[in-house]
Amino acid sequence: MTASVPRRRNAAIAFILVTALLDIMSMGIIVPVLPQLIVQLAGSSSAAGLWNGLFVALWAAMQFLCSPVIGSLSDRYGRRPVLLVSIAGLALDFGLMAVAPNLWWLAVGRLLGGLTSSSFTTVFAYMADITPPEQRARGYGLIGAAFSAGFVAGPLLGGILGEVSMRAPFWAAMGLSGIAFLYGLLVLPESLPPERRMAFAWRRANPFGALRLLRSHPELSSLAMVNFLLFFAHHLFSAVFVLYAGDRYGWGAWQVGTLLAAVGLLDMGVQGLLVGPVVKRLGDRRTMVVGLAFGAVGIMTMGLAPTGGLFLMAMLPNALWGLAMPTIQSLMTRRVSQSEQGQLQGANSSVGSIAGIASPLFFGWIYSLSAGPAPTIPFIGTAFVIAALVLASAATLGWAAGRGLEPAVEGGG
Repeated sequence: MTASVPRRRNAAIAFILVTALLDIMSMGIIVPVLPQLIVQLAGSSSAAGLWNGLFVALWAAMQFLCSPVIGSLSDRYGRRPVLLVSIAGLALDFGLMAVAPNLWWLAVGRLLGGLTSSSFTTVFAYMADITPPEQRARGYGLIGAAFSAGFVAGPLLGGILGEVSMRAPFWAAMGLSGIAFLYGLLVLPESLPPERRMAFAWRRANPFGALRLLRSHPELSSLAMVNFLLFFAHHLFSAVFVLYAGDRYGWGAWQVGTLLAAVGLLDMGVQGLLVGPVVKRLGDRRTMVVGLAFGAVGIMTMGLAPTGGLFLMAMLPNALWGLAMPTIQSLMTRRVSQSEQGQLQGANSSVGSIAGIASPLFFGWIYSLSAGPAPTIPFIGTAFVIAALVLASAATLGWAAGRGLEPAVEGGG
């Protein structure tokens, strides 16, 4: 009986990783073409920067409002039904965007996408359910690797389909979400037994109530700020990367899709292969800081790179950024109970969503000032330089924030 427990746990991990892979692949497939579709509907690259930032902010606003609700619902009713409903809604969202005739239609699609993508909180809560605390950094690294694998295949396929038709990737994304739904319906087991579930309450499920969970655990508050800065810097890519690559280096959908696939491969290697061994050697706290520091170096180099070749070389240090997210998550999950894991992930998602509202608007605005024939800011890579400074600040704060949160066996510092 005892020997069967690891086998069941490994099977459950495989199930949730496949679900995460299909989910993120369906999102990644539209990345190379969505900004170009916005350019087509907006009429100019500078206007597209503002619109794309607005769309990402709308998506993040829905994440902020809905992620705590989704997390609390999964604490009450289990992870599986929440995942299934969210994935079905995501398929509907892609179908809506595939036929969007104008920017306002796309805006509705982004709102629906933010709602349905809140299932990410449930994916992380699912992993917390099925892994012991000392293995969660590795488990979150595996989720990150599955996400990265989705961003390898998704943008690559999206870039290829985008050369045929700008709308084709949206239909393909709808199909992938449908496959993920069927897989979850037929294969994915429930991870949270009834005796460990928590009654649903709006005072915890609303975004401000969920954030109170972080305030009720003072040692989590500073890590939540690190999380905010990490997400703020990361949304640079969703806000302006595709536009920047086209304007500075002349890269089209196929080149951008291939580049994003390479980024995904590197990230998959870091989170799938490096997180476990590095955490074992350095501990969660040091690993988090190392990841943030290398991310800052990588993004700064990307912003300053005068050629596409140097930009590609900067991907190598930037990939080590992937060490940070799973270790932040691992440090935080140690401080809440099993029945609060969904609420914690909802609160974390809300923190990320606040960054996701402000960051795309900010970086979209900065890019609109630095791009075009007569830019107000003379350097087109300014947004990347600012994001690098944000990550450097996160690394500094993270070093202090993680003090005392690791188990004694890992060593403090």
